[in-house]
Amino acid sequence: MARTLNKLPSNVLTQKLPPGRHADGGNLYLTVSPAGARSWVFLYRGPRSRKIEMGLGPARDVPLSMAREKATAARRLLAEGRSPLEAKRAEQAVPTFGDAADELIETMKPSWKNPKHRAQWEMTMLVYAASVRETRVDQVQTADVLRILRPLWQTKPETASRVRGRIERVLDSARAQGHRSGENPARWKGHLDQILPKRAKLTRGHHAAMPYSQVPEFVARLRSVPTISNLALEFTILCAARSGEARGALWTEIDRPGGLWIVPPARMKEGREHRVPLTQRALEILDLVARLAGKRQCELIFPGLKKQALADSSLAKPMFTLGASEYTPHGFRSSFRDWAGDTTDFAREVAEAALSHLVGDDSERAYRRGDALEKRRGLMIAWEQFLREPNETLSKVRHGIDLRFPLGTPKRSLDVREFQADS
Repeated sequence: MARTLNKLPSNVLTQKLPPGRHADGGNLYLTVSPAGARSWVFLYRGPRSRKIEMGLGPARDVPLSMAREKATAARRLLAEGRSPLEAKRAEQAVPTFGDAADELIETMKPSWKNPKHRAQWEMTMLVYAASVRETRVDQVQTADVLRILRPLWQTKPETASRVRGRIERVLDSARAQGHRSGENPARWKGHLDQILPKRAKLTRGHHAAMPYSQVPEFVARLRSVPTISNLALEFTILCAARSGEARGALWTEIDRPGGLWIVPPARMKEGREHRVPLTQRALEILDLVARLAGKRQCELIFPGLKKQALADSSLAKPMFTLGASEYTPHGFRSSFRDWAGDTTDFAREVAEAALSHLVGDDSERAYRRGDALEKRRGLMIAWEQFLREPNETLSKVRHGIDLRFPLGTPKRSLDVREFQADS
């Protein structure tokens, strides 16, 4: 005779029951402790007829219907000759996609010569793959991967390709460790290439740059939340610097009396020293960071956790938080250059020097030894004022009024025309 199932009434959890086990049939029991606590257990016999008890959860969290579903699944495993308890333990040992990704990044870290690779991986897994971070790595399906890739597929083809490849790598690693089985849902050839449309041609070009007309509003929102990352990004924008130069900036590189940030050759892409004129707001940021650091101040101006340099993703994160995910921190250099060329009368050589770009051929550069520092100071002051008052700055730049040196430099009015003469 078949065993009777579903013996307990539907309202059993509201009934007053004596301590002990109350059978529902099919190996499922409601256990009531002497103190009145209730929980579900599945009882079965293992090797050598040893009685095994597997908890299915407290009754306050697991209703009767769910307990019966769990018991049915356990009986199915028994029919297949498998131990329900061992299967449960194996399932609990499977990491989430986020944990698997973090572990893979740590494993690969020694093989990366450039810290930028780690930052790129971390940003992919924290931002683009955020929707699956809490999903068990063996439960990630093709539909999950498609939800991540489709918004990027035509608009950001190179980013989409890298994201897909990194997700595939995480899932392959999980399979190699026994946490997954079957095909990789992020595999391209023979799988996703049959689902997704043909991508736009992948290009390696300029970093996505925010139109300069939008930068003042973005900076205003950035200033409203003065975190270390936001301050570092604003400092980067003000100085038209590369993000790596700002993230690695040291207090010893600041010449406060001269109003300068002097970046040594070792930290410059071009391998030569770069002097950056510091505007009023740039100096305010330095003061604010110093106050935030207090006694914990370290040699880095913008320290991250454990007094290490901020990761590249730390400057990219505010872009996503403030709704500018289509642009990059590096792109603000292009925003600055477009603004200088479109709205000011500063010479091209001055704008290029502000970006630490070489201008002219070898012969011309041999005769041009200076770096147009004072001319660049006027340009950077105009850039800061544009970020503060975008509708007022153009006339000031054109007519040379109301521009002043930052703190620590001569307090005299500047006629911008003197910065527009040839060097």
